[in-house]
Amino acid sequence: MEGYDIVVIGAGAAGLLAAGRAGESGARVLVLERNERPGRKLLITGKGHCNITNEAPKSEFQKKIFPNPRFLRHAFATFFADDMVALLNREGLETFVDRGDRIFPVSRLAADVVNTLVRWVQKQKVEFRYGQRVEHLIIRDGAVCGVSLHQGSKLVEIASGKVIVATGGKSYPTTGSTGDGYKLAETAGHSIVPLHQALVPLETAGDTAQKMQGLSLKNVKASVWIDGKKVTDEFGEMLFTHFGLSGPIILSLSRGVVAAINARRHIEISVDLKPALDEATLDKRLLRDLDSQGRKKIGNLLRLWLPALMVPVFMELLELDPEMEGHQLPAKTRKKILLLLKDLRFKITGCRSFKEAIITAGGVNTAEVDPTTMESKLTKNLYFAGEVLDLDADTGGYNLQIAWSTGWLAGESAAASVGSGQ
Repeated sequence: MEGYDIVVIGAGAAGLLAAGRAGESGARVLVLERNERPGRKLLITGKGHCNITNEAPKSEFQKKIFPNPRFLRHAFATFFADDMVALLNREGLETFVDRGDRIFPVSRLAADVVNTLVRWVQKQKVEFRYGQRVEHLIIRDGAVCGVSLHQGSKLVEIASGKVIVATGGKSYPTTGSTGDGYKLAETAGHSIVPLHQALVPLETAGDTAQKMQGLSLKNVKASVWIDGKKVTDEFGEMLFTHFGLSGPIILSLSRGVVAAINARRHIEISVDLKPALDEATLDKRLLRDLDSQGRKKIGNLLRLWLPALMVPVFMELLELDPEMEGHQLPAKTRKKILLLLKDLRFKITGCRSFKEAIITAGGVNTAEVDPTTMESKLTKNLYFAGEVLDLDADTGGYNLQIAWSTGWLAGESAAASVGSGQ
C-alpha cells in the first residue's frame, strides 16, 4: 500500500491552501481531486473575477459570518486577509481593492488566482491526482489512517498519517461540489447541521419582477418582512430576473429568508427605491415636478423618478391612464406612487436550488472540531477545512477567506503533528 504523511481531499480554495501549507512545512502530501482539474468552483467566483477576500478588519468579518464566527478567531489570527494577499503577491499575482473593500486580482481573472495557487502548491512538491473520488476514510482504533477509492474496478487503499477533508459544500454541483465530504464526516462520527442554500436568488409570486427582468437597481434598500414583522434590511444593488429577485443585497438577505421558507412562513421583500429621502421630502419632490411639468403625460413624469423598465409596471400597478397629464393626477394617486417608491412589495414563494446557490449553509458541526487546529475532536488525525464546515458568510470575499484561513490552519496543524510523531 502506498503512503503519504497527509492526504488532502479536494483541490478547491481550502484544499489548495491546506496542501500548500502542509507541503511548505515539510510533509509529503497527496491531493485527491474528483474533477479533472483544480479550483473548478474558484474559477466562477465573483462572476469569474474572483473576489479573493476583503480588506475589512476582523471585527467586521465577525459580523458577516454565521452561525458561529468565534470558531474562526484562531484561524484568522493564524492566517488572515493580509496574509492571503501577501502570499499571492509573493507568487507574482497583483491585487487591488475595489468598492466595498473587496480584493480582486488586477487582471480580474479567477483563472490567474487558481494558476498562481497551483504553482505555489506544486513548488512544495505536493502530488496531485485528478478524477479521484474518495469512497471511504480508513479508521482504526479511533484514528484515521488512510483513504480508499476506486481505480477502475478495483478499490485501492492509500495510507496516510493525516487526512484533511476539504471537499466543499453542495452549491454549484456542476463544479464537483456534491456533498461527498458530509458522508465521509458522518462515517467518522460527526453530526451534520442540516444543509440549505445560502447566498441564493429568491423566487416571487406574480409576474411583477419578471416584467422588469434584467433591470439592475443601485443604491436601494431591501427589507425582509416575515409574518408581518420587519426583521432585517440591506442597502446596495439588486437585480430583477425571470423568476424573481437576485443581486448582492438579495443574496445577503437570503440566508434568513431560506430558513423562513423552509418553515413555511409568510415572507415579503420590500424595496425602497429612494432610501436617501424620507416620505415627506420625497412627496415634496413629487409635488414640485408635478407643478413644474404638469403638462407632461404621467408616463413621462414617472421617468423622472424611475428607470424606464419600471414605468409600465408602475402604470399597471396604479391602473393609470397613459393619456393622463401630471396636473390631472389626484392626490390619493400621488400618495400611492409615493408608497410604491418607498415600499415596493414582493411576496417570496421560494428560492433557487443548490445549482444556483453561491454557498452552502450547514455542514460539519463546528462543536466537534478543534478551532485551534481544525482537527476532529471525535476521530484523531482527521481535519476539516472550508465549506464542508458549518460556516457561511455574506458576499464580499468573506466566504473565500474562511476557506483560505481554515485550509492554512488545517495544513499547518496536520504537518506539525506529523513532524512531532503524533
